Amino acid sequence: MRIIIAGGHGKIALRLAARLAPESQAVGLVRNPAHVADVEAAGGQGVVCDLERAGVDEVIGIVEGADAVVFAAGAGPGSGAARKDTVDRAASVLMADAAERAGVRRFVQISAMGTGKPPAPGSDEVWAAYIKAKTEAEEDLRRRDLDWTILRPGRLTDEPGTGRVLLAPEVPRGAVPRDDVAAVIVALLASPGTAGRTLELVSGDTPIGEAVAAL
Repeated sequence: MRIIIAGGHGKIALRLAARLAPESQAVGLVRNPAHVADVEAAGGQGVVCDLERAGVDEVIGIVEGADAVVFAAGAGPGSGAARKDTVDRAASVLMADAAERAGVRRFVQISAMGTGKPPAPGSDEVWAAYIKAKTEAEEDLRRRDLDWTILRPGRLTDEPGTGRVLLAPEVPRGAVPRDDVAAVIVALLASPGTAGRTLELVSGDTPIGEAVAAL
């Protein structure tokens, strides 16, 4: 399989590339040419593509012939409200446009727990912009003729994965290692029956394979 990963230098994306290799070809899209080496060290192929500046035709040329797209991009900590929109929303829309036009039906989007609900009273401007951007990206994807799955992880940690999770349309708030998020994405990509689902994810007691199969 050839899997295109938007936000290829992110912590989840690099873990995902490592899990996909060598059985599948992971193609990580990066904005900074210096990050290509990190994608390759993880077992993927790095491709320079700035999703805040690229046109849809450029992205179509990258995704054509792929088996799936994983949207793992995000503006990241320290970015302002404007970049929450240009990355977390607009880049997702761009990738979905390219996937549709290139005939790549499978699309897994990494979102965030809390998406789809109004920000809590007193939330700062950047957090509110982040939730708004993620919500609009999800809404855009649901309207498309794609085999999409939306994954909303809880608070992300860098602790070693346990291989055990709680995965369902709605789960209590909690944390989850990035290792386990990457493992769940691999399982979702291998499970076409999860298309059309919005799923929340935190650490739990169920082995990942069983949790995905139960869906």
